[in-house]
Amino acid sequence: MQMSNRAWAELILLSLLWGASFLAIAIALRDIGVVSAVAHRVSWAAAILWAVVLIRRIPVPRDPKTWIALLVMGLLNNVVPFGLITWGQVYIESGLAGILNASTAIFGALAASLLLPDERLTPLRALGVGVGFAGVLLTIGPAALSGLDPRALGQIAVLGAAVSYALAAVWAKRRLFGLAPEMAAAGMLTGSSMIAVPAALMVDGVPRLDLAVSTWMAIAYYAVFATAGAYLLYYRVLALAGSANLMLVTLIIPPIAILLGWLVLDETLPPTAGIGLATIALGLLILDGRVLQRFGLK
Repeated sequence: MQMSNRAWAELILLSLLWGASFLAIAIALRDIGVVSAVAHRVSWAAAILWAVVLIRRIPVPRDPKTWIALLVMGLLNNVVPFGLITWGQVYIESGLAGILNASTAIFGALAASLLLPDERLTPLRALGVGVGFAGVLLTIGPAALSGLDPRALGQIAVLGAAVSYALAAVWAKRRLFGLAPEMAAAGMLTGSSMIAVPAALMVDGVPRLDLAVSTWMAIAYYAVFATAGAYLLYYRVLALAGSANLMLVTLIIPPIAILLGWLVLDETLPPTAGIGLATIALGLLILDGRVLQRFGLK
């Protein structure tokens, strides 16, 4: 599916919002547990989106099947990936988490080609995905690649989150059509909260209020902007660009996560980052296809 300029603009904004979320998670984990971090994220975001639904007087679905679909979406797109990424960031850098999360684009394209009839994986798109992911690997650099083993579980967790995101995109296209974006996001996050909040109470106990200011700021960012605001964009981009193109957001996230991790957390930026980022950009251009069309290559 060809992406419009509007779709690209919204996809890039979504990338910026989610790219900074890795930094916010790393900061929050200094003061709260993994499950509590997820519960804060989904519950506050759900409350904000319900306010939007009520203010705009958006119809609330009454069909039980819709609510079941929203619960599954919340599990696939929030609880599982948020939990795995947050847990993974206990053991790996925020920038590396962003890089590994970029595999969502690959899993997403493959899942869409297998499960959605209108998302065929053409040879050109396959090339674009491969080039983009090669750029992600170059961004990590040989030294980092040689040190994956000690942190293997954390990395596997982030890759598991990427698979869950990919399946969520397909589920949304097949099961959640016809809902207003605000209602879909609010319903999904409500389902997530029904799982995450009781889990946080069981694992971490009653939420603490004596958190550091930086912790509250991190929670506020990833709940308000990187979740509530971002999911309003998520459904818009899904409608404009299709599930496979939506996965491109995870190829733009890594350089953002790496840069913020380097600036704020003093994480080491791999020496091959410049080459890696250029390769990621090339992959995006191949996937987009418009530049290739101008040169008569498509």
